[in-house]
Amino acid sequence: MKPSDSFQYNDECFVDIQMLRYRLNGFEQLSLRQKKFIYCLSQATLYGRDITFDQFGKYNLRIRKTLEAVYLYYKGDRECDDFNSFVTYLKRVWFSNGIYHHYGNEKIIPDFSQTYFQHLLQQTPADKLPLGDSSLDDFCEELIPVMFSQELLAKKVDTREGVDVVMSSACNYYEGVTQKEVEEYYASQKDADDTEPPSYGLNTTLVKDHGVLKEVVWKVGGKYGKAIEQIVYWLEKSLEYAENDSQKQYIQSLIKYYQTGDLRIFNQYCIEWVGEHQSAIDFVNGFIEVYSDPMGLKGSWEGIVEYRNEEATKRTRTISDNAQWFEDHSPVDPRFRKPHVKGVVANVINAAMLGGDEYPSTAIGINLPNADWIRAEYGSKSITIGNLIDAYNKAAHGSGFREAFIEDPEVLAWIEKYGDQCDDLHTDLHECLGHGSGQLLPGTDTDALKSYGSTIEEARADLFALYYIADKKLVNLGLLSDENAYQSQYYTYILNGLMTQLVRIKPGAQLEEAHMRNRALIARWCYEKGKDQGVIEMYKGKDGHYIRINNYPALRQLFAQLLAEIQRIKSEGDFPAAQRLVEDYAVQIDPDLHQEILERYERLHLAPYKGFINPVLSLVRDNDGRVSDVSVDYSETYEHQMLRYSSDYATLI
Repeated sequence: MKPSDSFQYNDECFVDIQMLRYRLNGFEQLSLRQKKFIYCLSQATLYGRDITFDQFGKYNLRIRKTLEAVYLYYKGDRECDDFNSFVTYLKRVWFSNGIYHHYGNEKIIPDFSQTYFQHLLQQTPADKLPLGDSSLDDFCEELIPVMFSQELLAKKVDTREGVDVVMSSACNYYEGVTQKEVEEYYASQKDADDTEPPSYGLNTTLVKDHGVLKEVVWKVGGKYGKAIEQIVYWLEKSLEYAENDSQKQYIQSLIKYYQTGDLRIFNQYCIEWVGEHQSAIDFVNGFIEVYSDPMGLKGSWEGIVEYRNEEATKRTRTISDNAQWFEDHSPVDPRFRKPHVKGVVANVINAAMLGGDEYPSTAIGINLPNADWIRAEYGSKSITIGNLIDAYNKAAHGSGFREAFIEDPEVLAWIEKYGDQCDDLHTDLHECLGHGSGQLLPGTDTDALKSYGSTIEEARADLFALYYIADKKLVNLGLLSDENAYQSQYYTYILNGLMTQLVRIKPGAQLEEAHMRNRALIARWCYEKGKDQGVIEMYKGKDGHYIRINNYPALRQLFAQLLAEIQRIKSEGDFPAAQRLVEDYAVQIDPDLHQEILERYERLHLAPYKGFINPVLSLVRDNDGRVSDVSVDYSETYEHQMLRYSSDYATLI
């Protein structure tokens, strides 16, 4: 099935999730060499899936394989409500890369009973279950409490104030160690005089062995070695189709890093990768983001393959070409600005394949590398993922969501006119310039903000984008046609941070995820600080609470004030100030307002979370067996894709 006007973006829904499809716009115009390159990189992307499952919880892989065995081989009644609940649970585990909610981090508790689960296992052939050397009874005794207990290993990432976040988190990055031990271990490794430090701990599991702390490295021949061997195999295959020598060089460096686990080589790879700008095809593959580690050290495995959208990239290139102007005019203390912005490259791309922590739920923009010193010296690459944003936008229009939470028809009309355009620009500014802006003061530890670092960093990038989206510079650059268009972004951002993002949170819970905390921090801080002047007003309307922004220029100045403070916190490594901001504004939820929002949202019958089904890329061969094309098929179902990945790309246990 090729892309066509009849392409269907929406697929099935289950619980709070809607599956979407994305189309590979312009793929058919790529050369055969480029298509082969994408195919090899896509295979390398899919082979990391088991790593992500294991990182997100030590029992995740065994549970997934058990559930899949039951789904495929259970011989009993497959039409009853309990079995339907079982299938839904399996779909949720697939979606979250484990038994913890992909956004809220809480354990996903099955809607069927422990007794029914034991029945399912008893009616499934034992040789199909991942029993290992265990009996079925021992197997059940080990796994059932992990799956059904609300208390045991309750959260993937636990960042509550006052707890040992390492001991209380179920993510599989540490074994037998405490938060204090982790902090002291990595502090002892750092050299204040090292101007090119590695990202300590990024690719290891920290364990205590007979009382001694040691790191188990993720590499060929080490932990996750079988999966990494397959990733390396396909990266090596891709070298034949690399678009230039510089691209070939950074792929070779990535391979060497995977083979050795040496983080100095990873630095080299990052420098080479960020310096290569000519290729139309690019990818991210590796242990990258640290949001799934409460200490913000360990990189979850992720992959994305991409090719440039040349027309849309004109927009992001305009922004990146003016990066120095934006940095020079930032409202932060001049001490914290970069005197010379280097190597800012921004593209709008089409995703061709998603994997690991980027699948099925994914980001819509990426800015890498993460090391501050590399950003300062060599620059960064930013991408806005155009075909995923397009899929999200098409799923949102006509849903009734905006009308349910926005009472003012003029505001609705303004958002309808400029909302998508401003959303794209906000993403561009956030990824292209926000993350790459500012600088640490000499001697500031990059990990000084500890568990609050991710929230502060996302808030910094968002505030940079919010401040500049209202600047006339964007109109002068031709990026906005109306100098007041930014008001649509201000309204939807504040509405989301104060109210609507709470549809994703269960009653009685608090905000845990870094991006949600960041949005709440910004919206609540501005609401409180602007209260006396009535900048933002929350009032009771026909169906509940609504917001009104009475003074948009004043709101911009509040964004500027908060950006200046958060940049100071980041630049100076002010942990107490970061802690106060996050704990005061970004964690707790008003239970009455929360309940009201949940009830209003429930009436819309919408799924608050979206994820993607990957297209299927297949080699097409001629009569002589030579590859003549790479085909794209969008018809694979969610269940078939997940089961195929578990079969074809299984590498661990």
